[in-house]
Amino acid sequence: MSTPLPSNNGSNADPGNLNALLSIGPETKARIRTLVVDDEHTLRESCASVLRLEGYDVTVCGRGQEALELVKRRPFDIVLADLYMSQVDGLALLRATLATNPDTIVIVMTGNPSVESSVEALRQGAWDYLPKPFSAQHLQITMGRATHTVLVGQETRDRQAQDVEGEEAPPDKATLLGNSVAFRRAIELARRVAPTDASVFITGESGSGKEMIAQFIHQHSRRSSRPFVAVNCAALPEPLLESEMFGHRKGAFTGAVRDKPGLLETANGGTLFLDELVEMSKPIQAKLLRVIQDGVVRRVGSETTDAVVNVRFIAATNGDPEAAVQAGAMREDLYYRLRVVPIHVPPLRDRPEDIPLLAEYFLSTYWVRHRRKGETFPKLSDGAIRTLCTHAWRGNVRELQNVIEHVAVLTEPGAVIRPEDLPLTAESRPTVATNPASLISTLLEESYHVARERVIAQFEMQYLTWLLSRAGGNMSKAARIAGVDRTTLYRLMERHGLQRSPNAAWVVEREGTEETERASSAPQPAA
Repeated sequence: MSTPLPSNNGSNADPGNLNALLSIGPETKARIRTLVVDDEHTLRESCASVLRLEGYDVTVCGRGQEALELVKRRPFDIVLADLYMSQVDGLALLRATLATNPDTIVIVMTGNPSVESSVEALRQGAWDYLPKPFSAQHLQITMGRATHTVLVGQETRDRQAQDVEGEEAPPDKATLLGNSVAFRRAIELARRVAPTDASVFITGESGSGKEMIAQFIHQHSRRSSRPFVAVNCAALPEPLLESEMFGHRKGAFTGAVRDKPGLLETANGGTLFLDELVEMSKPIQAKLLRVIQDGVVRRVGSETTDAVVNVRFIAATNGDPEAAVQAGAMREDLYYRLRVVPIHVPPLRDRPEDIPLLAEYFLSTYWVRHRRKGETFPKLSDGAIRTLCTHAWRGNVRELQNVIEHVAVLTEPGAVIRPEDLPLTAESRPTVATNPASLISTLLEESYHVARERVIAQFEMQYLTWLLSRAGGNMSKAARIAGVDRTTLYRLMERHGLQRSPNAAWVVEREGTEETERASSAPQPAA
C-alpha cells in the first residue's frame, strides 16, 4: 500500500491534542516496550515511525517466527501483530505471547476484518484489532488506550504487592453463592475472562444475577481499582440515554446549562455495564460502536472529539440477543463486538439446590441489618426449606431475596419459620414426584442410562445441600437425619465436590480450580 497511514480517518480529533486527551506524556510512553510484527515492510516501518515519534520504545520484525523467539526472550507491554502472515500467523503469535506473559496487550492488524476472524482473535485474548488500512491517528488513539490499560495493570499489581508486604488484607471481592453445575459453569467462565479486557455478553432472566456476574468480573480484573458504572438502557428515553452515555455540551438542548461528561467518561479506565442493551436505539448503537472501536467520545451538541476513553464493556439482556439481531433491533456488528465471551446465568428454578444456601445467607444478612444486636437468629424449618425449593421463582434470586427480607423483618427472635410464614404466591414448581412427564420431556434426547445417572446426580446434590444446611455442618447429625453411616455420607459429599469446613459450615470446591466458597462467610450472593 503506497500510503499505509493516512493522516485522517474521518475523525475530527486533532492529533496534536491526543497527548492532552490521554494525559500520557512521552516520558511514560518511553517505558512502554512495543513490538510491531508485519510481513509488509512499508506498513511495518510506517507504524514504527509513528510510534517512535510518539515516544514509544519500538522493536520491529517481519516474520512471525522471529517474533515468537523475541517474546520468549524479552517481555513486551504491547504487541501489534498482523493477523495473516506465512508460517506463524497472528493467532499463533497471540497465543504464544499470552502464554509467556498474560499481562501483555496484543493488538491484531488485519486487511480482511471479517466478523469471524476478528471475534476469534478477541476470544483468544487479543485486546483489540485494527482493520487495514488505518490512519496514523487511529493507531495513536488505539495505542494510547492500550498504554492506559498497561499503566492501570501495573498500578494494580504494585498496590497488591504493597498490600502483601504490609500484611494488609486484600479488598473484598464479590463471591457468588451457588453449587449447581450450570451456575458454577457460569462463574468459572466469568473467573477465566475477568483478568482479560475481552467484552462479555451476559444473558439470563430478570433477577437471575447478571449485574452481580458483571461486578464479579470487574472486581477480579486489573481494572478493579477503577469505576464500575452500570446503565439500564431500557429505563431511559432515547434523548436522555444519549446524554447520559456520551455527555453533552452547554446549550445542546433545553436545560443543558453547562457542559456535562457522560458515563463513558466516568467509566474511563474501568468497566461500563450496559444492562438491557437490546433496548438501545439503533442511532445510539452506532455511536456506541464508534466508541468501542476508536475510544473517541463526542458529546451531544459537540462538533469535535471531547475525550478519548479506555473502557471495558459488559453487556446484558433478559431476552434473546440473536433474535434481536435477526429482527433488526440490534446491530450485528455491535453484537459480535460485544459478544466475545457469552455467559448465560440460569434461572433460580433450574438450580433448586442453591436455594437453601441463598435463603440462609439472606436470612442472616437481613436479620443483622434490621434487628437489634444480640437478638437470637430465627431458623428456617425443614418444611419452609422444602417450600422454598419447590416455588416457581419467576422473579428469580431477587424474588427470593425479597421474601426472606420480609420474614427477617416480621419474625420473632429465635422463632422457627414455617411454610405459612413465607409470603409466597400459590404458584409452585412441579416436582419430579408430582409431574414426572415434565422431567421426561427434558431427557428425550438422552439414553436411558445417561438420563438415569443425571437424575440421580441431581437428586443427590439437592438432598446433600439441604441435609448439610439443616445439620449446620455437623456430620454425625447429618448422618442420623439421612439414616446412613458417616462413611457413606463422606463418599457422597466427595462425589459432588462438597467438603466440610473447620467452622462447622461447608464449602464447595470449584471444578478445575483450587478456590472454594464458604457458605457461612460469602460476602455477596447472586442477586
